[in-house]
Amino acid sequence: MAPPLAVAAARPRRSLLFVPGLRPELISKAEAAGPDLVCVDLEDAVSPDRKDEARTKTFAAIAAASAPQSELLIRINGLATPAGLEDLTALLRTSKPPAGIMIPKTRAAAELRVLDDLVATSPALDGLRFHVIIESNDGLSDAVAIARSTRRVASLLFGAVDMSADLRCANAWEPLLYARSRVVHAAAGAGVDVLDVPFLDLDDTAGLAREAQAAAAMGFGGKAAIHPRQLAAIHAAFTPSPAEIARARRVVAAYEASDSGLVVLDGKLVELPVVRSMYRLLAGVSPDAG
Repeated sequence: MAPPLAVAAARPRRSLLFVPGLRPELISKAEAAGPDLVCVDLEDAVSPDRKDEARTKTFAAIAAASAPQSELLIRINGLATPAGLEDLTALLRTSKPPAGIMIPKTRAAAELRVLDDLVATSPALDGLRFHVIIESNDGLSDAVAIARSTRRVASLLFGAVDMSADLRCANAWEPLLYARSRVVHAAAGAGVDVLDVPFLDLDDTAGLAREAQAAAAMGFGGKAAIHPRQLAAIHAAFTPSPAEIARARRVVAAYEASDSGLVVLDGKLVELPVVRSMYRLLAGVSPDAG
């Protein structure tokens, strides 16, 4: 029996670690900590008077990077700002771009379609992916269209700080439950990854673990981090256990051995949506895992 849905082998995006734009030499150190993505931040981590310096350093560091271990991104400034337009100009001029760009303050799908048209003018950017932050009321309203706007969209990221300010609610789990759920819904419908906001208290490891586990249960595939010591708890929440991997392999084997499309495992019928979930789980798992 053929797979019930085409699922290519996927590079996991469980964790994303930020590097300040003025310190791009820290990229290799960040990669050594083992995140799935490393993002050099030209936006929040850089004061307005040092944007040019950070941009120059960052693009030079990206061009010099050889065989990065992690998926390497640059968080540009908002496209409606002068600094964001200058970031985009630098991107269009580079011959050695990052794997993707993180796009903050995204309000509508139309913004990404225009950006896609601009990026398409540079052959060097053919493989560039968009990692889109949903952090405003407008962005939340258009999240479904944003996720489907262009083939370059690889993930949505939920931005809690700006979102809570825009929604006039507390920056806490319960008040933002609907907003988080809507971003997960948009990403799932488009078949793209979805990551949760960083946990900002470096000393509360237990709180980080609880929030990461809650995000995983909600449907997020990963979570951003502000320090390498947060990665262990994040990976624990978003990495399938050996038992989960073993069961997924048994379900898939039973489905592929069936000539009727019915899967019976341990005397119980396994419905097709569960089989699809098992294929998705295994798509991000190395062959020797578990």
